[in-house]
Amino acid sequence: MTIPFIPTQLKDVLFVYKDEVYKELMAILKFWEEHTRDLEFGGFYGSMDNYNRPDTSAPKGIVMHSRVLWTFSASCSLLKNKSGIGIADIAFKYIVENFIDPQYGGVYWSVDAQGKMLDEKKQIYGLAFCIYGMSEYYKVSKKEDALNVCIMLFHDIEKYSYDSKTNGYLEAFMRDWEIAADLRLSDKDQNEKKTMNTHLHIIEAYVNLYLVWPDKTLKEKIVNLLDIFERFFINKDTLHLNLFFDENWQSRSSLVSYGHDIEAAWLLLRCANIIESKQYIDLFTRYAIEIADAATEGLDQDGGLWYEYEPEDDNLIMEKHSWPQAEAMIGFLNVFQLNGNEKYLRHSLNSWNYIKNNIIDTANGEWFWGRDAENNLMKKEKAGFWKCPYHNTRACIEIIQRISSVLKEKYV
Repeated sequence: MTIPFIPTQLKDVLFVYKDEVYKELMAILKFWEEHTRDLEFGGFYGSMDNYNRPDTSAPKGIVMHSRVLWTFSASCSLLKNKSGIGIADIAFKYIVENFIDPQYGGVYWSVDAQGKMLDEKKQIYGLAFCIYGMSEYYKVSKKEDALNVCIMLFHDIEKYSYDSKTNGYLEAFMRDWEIAADLRLSDKDQNEKKTMNTHLHIIEAYVNLYLVWPDKTLKEKIVNLLDIFERFFINKDTLHLNLFFDENWQSRSSLVSYGHDIEAAWLLLRCANIIESKQYIDLFTRYAIEIADAATEGLDQDGGLWYEYEPEDDNLIMEKHSWPQAEAMIGFLNVFQLNGNEKYLRHSLNSWNYIKNNIIDTANGEWFWGRDAENNLMKKEKAGFWKCPYHNTRACIEIIQRISSVLKEKYV
């Protein structure tokens, strides 16, 4: 939707918002370029604390390296220059040399600090993020090797992970593609065969690949994934997302993840727009608004978004992690673009203000992991296996692009 008229005062607000997130994007890129490179063993340090002190012995994950690859590639596309391509080159080279399994295909979940295979498991979430990063890198580098890796991983996912009996994708496999006993992404997850989180990032990766490789079968798989979200993952009663299922699509959890709600709200509509399906654009336009409204149940008075809620125990996880705040910036601005209702713009701005006041490390750069119920800093790493430049840089990029579209001006 094109908002027909924007008052001058509101334009000024949008200009300031865009300018602030542009500066923050540049600051995040600078942090990762200056502080996280492992000059001894290659790639990027596996962990770094809030004082920018690296743990040189920490394992290195495929998710972090893929997200670094995506971030610096996407920033090059946005900024229309090659200022970050050198960092993207480093991430690309490290993934190709250290994470890709030359014998069985796919990518390892982790390597040790020196780059040797550590966890051989083929977590489909990891394959998806590698596709996501490699496809973005191909856009700016035009290296056929990057596209070839994407296509290889796409076929691996479809060959081994796709469940031809009941539809959807299975979570994790051992190195030789035998189903893994422990399917979890992390200790906090349930050990179930199908999860919303992995499916969300498969479709995100597939759509990004489709932009550079508009393959017919790939498009069919994207359509199928949109259908899976509509049929299984979107709870029609609550408009929150169902998170965990067994292989036969029996729901195994009532947990609500506010961050995943607001992330899916905008991301699924983006996927529908990219494949240009009017049917799914119409459907996920409606869901973008309805799911965003459901996510507002997790908003605190200070603009922050609480982490999770367990309805069965009426238990609110009173933590404000950094990544849901970033997703809230995008998800609520997306609804403002769709219907012009300024309350959603206020939600987006409130998320950004919460980030500025509580999440950004103004002394040492990057974003803190999050805050607890008393607004104390959570004692977690600033950079690491999961804490990567993805949610924050993607939020900055999306906000810049979306405000530019609303104001009908160039990105930067």
